[in-house]
Amino acid sequence: MIGFCPLASGSKGNCIYLGTERTKILVDAGISARKIQNRLNEINVELCQIDAILISHEHTDHILGLKQLSGKRKIPIFANRETAKGIYSAVSQSLPFKIFTTEETFSFGDFEIHPFRVSHDTLDPAAFTIRTSQYKLGFCTDLGFVSTLIKKHLQECDYLYLESNHEPSMVHASPRPYIYKKRVLGRRGHLSNDECVSLLREIKHPKLKHVHLAHLSSECNSEELALQKAKQILGDRVEVSLAHQDKISKSIFF
Repeated sequence: MIGFCPLASGSKGNCIYLGTERTKILVDAGISARKIQNRLNEINVELCQIDAILISHEHTDHILGLKQLSGKRKIPIFANRETAKGIYSAVSQSLPFKIFTTEETFSFGDFEIHPFRVSHDTLDPAAFTIRTSQYKLGFCTDLGFVSTLIKKHLQECDYLYLESNHEPSMVHASPRPYIYKKRVLGRRGHLSNDECVSLLREIKHPKLKHVHLAHLSSECNSEELALQKAKQILGDRVEVSLAHQDKISKSIFF
């Protein structure tokens, strides 16, 4: 497949496929290797075609499949130094890391990748913009608030994959423990629907083609509400879809 497709999105695991004719990568690998392989097969991609895995941070829902994918198959892992340390601590195994520096652009195959800093409760979390020969894509989830730097990096993207995690009133009303609510709603937690919409309002532009709303909470959000709020800002010109937890989401073909 030439394009990209979210394979899983949410607290139970995150993984995105992105590929050109020459270069194919995963962004995060937070579901099992078997699930990754099965979902890749649905978009006519073989696991053996994956050239590298790009990791945003070391939480389990972003690295679950790494030990099998990279330990056995030796697929290179791109991560910053602190995240690599966190992964090593979690899996207790040496993996084929390739270290990038956050805020420094690097190239891999057909991609120009720029990792930028976000606020989340991990060692050194990052989000990414990735340029192909034709398009700029933004992948930005797991952040507690939107900084000026984030707004700057996500300008002029053709495609966006953005967190729209929760509705605050539903978090407050949920039976979850107070410590969970404090974390999710805090500046190192997750982005709400309204915060996502506010970001979209500032960075939307005439060439924006599609937005995936990502990392939706299964308990503290409504798919219909998240879509409604985003579409109110973007109108009919920009397509909006949900990134699903348990199945592949809408594929974008280049």
